[in-house]
Amino acid sequence: MSLINTQIQPFKVNAFHAGEFIEVTEQSLKGKWSVLIFMPAAFTFNCPTEIEDAANNYAEFQKAGAEVYIVTTDTHFSHKVWHETSPAVGKAQFPLIGDPTHQLTNAFGVHIPEEGLALRGTFIINPEGQIKTLEIHSNEIARDVSETLRKLKAAQYTAANPGQVCPAKWKEGEATLAPSLDLVGKI
Repeated sequence: MSLINTQIQPFKVNAFHAGEFIEVTEQSLKGKWSVLIFMPAAFTFNCPTEIEDAANNYAEFQKAGAEVYIVTTDTHFSHKVWHETSPAVGKAQFPLIGDPTHQLTNAFGVHIPEEGLALRGTFIINPEGQIKTLEIHSNEIARDVSETLRKLKAAQYTAANPGQVCPAKWKEGEATLAPSLDLVGKI
């Protein structure tokens, strides 16, 4: 069963953010757009490249009214040290969530039980707490956060403009479509 358009489940986890340990719950995500980016573990090879990419695009996410959350199966303590020792991870101004009990990785369907790690999963959640997009793939393939940003803007556009759809490769400001019988077979 797909998680698309389902409500996020209640959760409570700890994160490292802005030099402090904070608590993050499903309520923390409500009222604004949220992007959850799951990664296998701290201190790995590919994960810092993705965090740096998210950090380099963070101003655009904030401009779009969205918060970014990085989630690994490590503790928030590990994330503090990771943030302090990795130049790439040190750029992160968003919460680094620890999920050592696998509460979130299981709820979002990205848990690898045999390894105790997470698959690379990306989820965009609307202000009402519904999952609007998801992408899950194998851990050897890092993501391009600019595509996540494009999907966020498309989800925001369609939420604000019911009855409109965003065609392939749609970017903010481009034309959308209003599905109708007149379009069938014409595109």
